[in-house]
Amino acid sequence: MSTLTIETARVFEPLLYPKRYKGAHGGRGSGKSHFFAEMLVEDAIRHQGEGFRAVCIREVQKSLAESAKKLIEDKIEALGVGRLFNPLKSEIGTPGGGVILFQGMQDHTAESIKSLEGMHRAWVEEAQTLSDRSWRMLRPTIRREQSEIWASWNARLKTDPVDKFFRGPQAKDDPAIACVKANWRDNPWFPAVLEAERQRDLKNDPDAYPHVWEGEYVSILSGAYYAKALKQAENDGRVDFVPIDPNLRIHACWDIGGPGKKADAMTVVIAQFVGQKINVLDYCEGTGQVLGYYTEWLRERGWAKAYCVLPHDAAQTHADNPTGIDFEAQLRAAGFQTQKVHSPPGIVNQRIATTRRLFPRIWFNKDKTEGLRAALGWYHEKRDEERGIGLGPDHDWASHGADAFGLMCIAYEEPRKTVQKLEIPSFGAV
Repeated sequence: MSTLTIETARVFEPLLYPKRYKGAHGGRGSGKSHFFAEMLVEDAIRHQGEGFRAVCIREVQKSLAESAKKLIEDKIEALGVGRLFNPLKSEIGTPGGGVILFQGMQDHTAESIKSLEGMHRAWVEEAQTLSDRSWRMLRPTIRREQSEIWASWNARLKTDPVDKFFRGPQAKDDPAIACVKANWRDNPWFPAVLEAERQRDLKNDPDAYPHVWEGEYVSILSGAYYAKALKQAENDGRVDFVPIDPNLRIHACWDIGGPGKKADAMTVVIAQFVGQKINVLDYCEGTGQVLGYYTEWLRERGWAKAYCVLPHDAAQTHADNPTGIDFEAQLRAAGFQTQKVHSPPGIVNQRIATTRRLFPRIWFNKDKTEGLRAALGWYHEKRDEERGIGLGPDHDWASHGADAFGLMCIAYEEPRKTVQKLEIPSFGAV
């Protein structure tokens, strides 16, 4: 009988023993994905008598090129066990008639995910993007005896579901969880080409470096639209406790997503306009939830009387809206006052310019706007590097919070523009 030898970085040792949940988070070049890919190959061989079955999961997987399939196939070849596996077009056959699948959680419903019940392992890649809906569906689905759920990710926000699960206060004493932080310095095989890239980023992009290479939470991305303004707000002490004025209206400024499984995130920025100041009091973000989730959040947080400021498309009925009633009408039926603000996508540069101009008068409630500030610090332009041109804001995880924040700034501007001029009657010459 031959012996399979796999060299493993010391940092991953806690993940070599049986645990229901195994997590590895950290920055680029740590070897997280390589470790889990090798462990998947090893487990497939160890359990070949059972027909080992596993699924590699992402929140969104548009093609197999985005999956770990090629990495796992490379590990099979490098470990010299190719004779035991059968790589197919969309899956990999494992010894004993098992299989490794590659799927996106957004493609699953409560019914379709039942097909994963017999899996020995579920490995979630880029787990920081996994929605709360997906994480809650996945965990009870992987229910085979001695099954395990693995997650690898570069931390984005403390509020991301995977981060809360593996690194929250309740995880510390949970015997079912093993979690490690791994960065480039923990990788004995860290290549010279990546070391050159790391040094380049350390010198030229120090704002993004802690997140990209050290696995720290997102703060500010160099070159982002509001990076300098957000840093200035922190330096000025405008990220602190912000009191509520009980005599002034509360505004809830929305960026509309939807309830569908592939819908964009929905975001709500809570603010008060206090003379020349804008106080940002609270923030909510969710994916795939129905409107009732957000109206309940408003009530629970004390914003039941908030004046809802909506974008131009609030009166449209979206295809994934099961009620057939437009968004604005639903909010009114729930007892909220609404106002639409003309801020279509075509004037995005104007919205960004307005937000930049108003930023010096904006204050943030530190404890309740962490997710929003992370989005603002990351919101940046998408670039065509080959042609050296900008393509407008990148439509990624940060854009939804930034759009709601921009709508808030437009809403602040509009009352000033609608002030009527006082007509002075003429009495003729004296």
